[in-house]
Amino acid sequence: MNPYKADLHIHTVLSPCGDLEMSPTAIVARALERGLDMIAITDHNTTRQVKVTQRVGRENGLFVLGGVEITSQEEAHCLGLFGTDEQLDEFQAFIDAHLPPIPLDEDRFGYQLVVDENEEIVGEEPYFLHTALDVDLDGLYEEVHRIGGLFVPAHINKGSTSLTSQLGFVPPDLKADGLEINRFTTRDEMVKKFAYLKRFNFITDSDAHFIDNVGDVYNVIYMEHRSFEEFAKALHGEDGRWIDTMAFRAERKRGTV
Repeated sequence: MNPYKADLHIHTVLSPCGDLEMSPTAIVARALERGLDMIAITDHNTTRQVKVTQRVGRENGLFVLGGVEITSQEEAHCLGLFGTDEQLDEFQAFIDAHLPPIPLDEDRFGYQLVVDENEEIVGEEPYFLHTALDVDLDGLYEEVHRIGGLFVPAHINKGSTSLTSQLGFVPPDLKADGLEINRFTTRDEMVKKFAYLKRFNFITDSDAHFIDNVGDVYNVIYMEHRSFEEFAKALHGEDGRWIDTMAFRAERKRGTV
């Protein structure tokens, strides 16, 4: 198996909380500068900045996984990750049907811009993206899976917008392909609190909203090559593929990053 450094939770300028410097071109350049092999674009409740970032990534040797950070009816954030343009388009249609049409207050929340490879503005999202869809956790899981994607509740240890903040715990009967934690905990610590989580594999990511944070946290994914299918096997722990969520900590301890 080959090791690939991957940060799988990154926002662009399209997210209302994403910095204006978070263009596809800048993100790809920063990811390569940080030695990443693979990233995922996961804007809040929209996939509309994914394809241009994938084009920029292909031109520069970076694999870009298509994704989205969805907000459930419980106001818990979850990652949906997809392997094809058709899946992205189908899930975008689902989001459009279930996102409340709340006009964006730019003075309060900032802009929601779609930009191209040249960092030119080519569109805007008129409705506020940082809100909950009218679909619960199980419903989101079912839709992501119906399309053929992967469903990963995001930063489950976070003090807001997570399973633990919204529900008080991670449901034992949770339907998910894996779980994401942030830099402030480890898989061992989470399993010590909730032993039933040992059935899941974990990822850990930067959740970058600013360009300097891209690659601050990453996984090392052991797989044959960079693809959605290989990543899915690693997330499920299949055929010798696996994910190391501790690598970035080890590098920092050695002072190499």
